[in-house]
Amino acid sequence: MKKLVYAIPVIAVLAACSTTANDHYDKKVDAERDRRDKAMERSVNIAPKWMNKLPQSESAVYANGSAVSADYAMADIKAKNIAYTQICMAAGGEVDKSSKMYMSDSERGSTELSELAIRSMCRRVDISGVEIVDTVRTVENGRFRTFVLVALPTGDANRVLKRKDQIRESDNARVRAEKSFGELDANNQR
Repeated sequence: MKKLVYAIPVIAVLAACSTTANDHYDKKVDAERDRRDKAMERSVNIAPKWMNKLPQSESAVYANGSAVSADYAMADIKAKNIAYTQICMAAGGEVDKSSKMYMSDSERGSTELSELAIRSMCRRVDISGVEIVDTVRTVENGRFRTFVLVALPTGDANRVLKRKDQIRESDNARVRAEKSFGELDANNQR
């Protein structure tokens, strides 16, 4: 019986220490979650208006992209690649894009692993003349975040595409002329 009397306070002290240790780590986890939530909220709050509502125009198609990276230039490249993918699809094209996602939820939190692979080819749609309209950069959790807005001028507003069409027409005319002169020369030699 004496052993039981001594054992109860020892168990109570151990249980209190265990609870205190768990509370300490739970507080650390909660603080980390709060920090992440605040960073995400800040990211949403600093996002340019055009991230939520794209500009509208009769002479251009707009798209946006956002990305983070530990490398300044890589954040820019990734954001532009995402925006170019969006502009291609908005213009009626298809882009080779695949994604994988794994998500797991439990009582203690969520785990997510996602991959996105984009092959930067816009088949059947020429996106020549795409312009970067605006770029906004910020730091987020020790990483760079880039927001980018791009526009694809349409019709006569797209001078690059218009010039390419003129060159193509000129090249086609040159090929037709060479073929015609070749036929004339062949007929004259008979």
